[in-house]
Amino acid sequence: MELNAILLAERFMRYAKIETQSNPDSSTFPSSSNQKNLSELLVAELLKMGIKDAHLDEYGYVMATIPSTIPLIKSASNAKQGEANENAIPVICFCAHVDTAPDCSGTNVKPILHQNYDGAPIVLPDDANQIITTNQYPYLNEFIGDMIITASGKTLLGADDKAGVTIIMEMAQYLMQHPEIKHGDIKILFTPDEEVGRGTEKLDIKKLGADYGYTLDGGEIGCFEMETFSADYLVLHIDGVIAHPGAAKGVMQNAIKVVGEIVAALPKHEWCPEHTENRDGFIHPNRIEGGAEKARIEFLVRDFDTQQLKSHANKLYDIATSVVNNCADFSNVKLSMEVTEQYRNMRDIIDQYPVISERAISAYKKAGVVPKISPIRGGTDGSRMSFMGLPTPNIFTGMQAIHSKHEWIGVRDMLKATEVLVNLVEII
Repeated sequence: MELNAILLAERFMRYAKIETQSNPDSSTFPSSSNQKNLSELLVAELLKMGIKDAHLDEYGYVMATIPSTIPLIKSASNAKQGEANENAIPVICFCAHVDTAPDCSGTNVKPILHQNYDGAPIVLPDDANQIITTNQYPYLNEFIGDMIITASGKTLLGADDKAGVTIIMEMAQYLMQHPEIKHGDIKILFTPDEEVGRGTEKLDIKKLGADYGYTLDGGEIGCFEMETFSADYLVLHIDGVIAHPGAAKGVMQNAIKVVGEIVAALPKHEWCPEHTENRDGFIHPNRIEGGAEKARIEFLVRDFDTQQLKSHANKLYDIATSVVNNCADFSNVKLSMEVTEQYRNMRDIIDQYPVISERAISAYKKAGVVPKISPIRGGTDGSRMSFMGLPTPNIFTGMQAIHSKHEWIGVRDMLKATEVLVNLVEII
């Protein structure tokens, strides 16, 4: 298949310029209204392609159907375990999220296309202190002589996950322009708020009408991921004793100081993101709020073994309790802990339907891409959708240095991912 690299790059940059950061402090859904600006554009472009049912719902989900090109063979539901009926074709869904992470500014993104990258350090023009080098990012060496896209130095780029959005849109346009390609019904889903853990909160799986799916939210070429962390969010509440500072002797027990001691008591070189890799779990202090009377520490708890999440929480509570019990200055401090489930390791579901992964791997190989199967040290919308009844592993997009000012992507990776999707619908 032939795709135009420049047009694909232009599509990505068009999307990247639209501010879509989600907001972890918002109680609305989606958490930021500007996410719908991109979603509305996507609907308009899908309709222009001839996809008649493309629409944006009240919660910010974009749904659309690329219709089957095999009129005599009806797409069928409940085909996850293989087609009992030889005439049944499963309905598949491709999903990406429109929001970008709140970790780094996403306002006034200025994507820059670097053609024929020469391997030299890239000094980003809006902040000369932001320099992207092959020493920091060895994968850049793979793109010498090719096109890459960066931001300008003051913002993230948004390849996470506008690369996924771009790839799905390119696939949709290609299939609509090539009706000779045989495939069943294909569902397109663009979600809001994935970056704040709420991407599937309002999703109507029955309305979507797919049998299984694939997220486009992965890294370098060849990555195929069917396993994620299991994740909880833990909040440790500290109730101190407040008093007027002028009369506080023997009375005040400062919650802020308790927070400092608890954080200082955490292991320094293990059990944390900075010092774990591969299949190691961790606990990560993510946010601190409060004052002298009351304070809270919020933690991310992660492990591939779901059963270990409770052990991590108990270990943390034991550390905090020991800090308070072993200091006379904290004798009246009260501790409490709340744990909220975020998502679970999708492999528990996907392993039940091996054909889903087998077909994807075949599509990689047909495109000349060597599959690299590895777990995600994070989660995707597919983590939750898998447990909602839609098994959904993850396909590469090429995104690199995500959530940072150094974020970049190789156009070639997006082209290859698009080819994989077209191969996949043909194989299915």
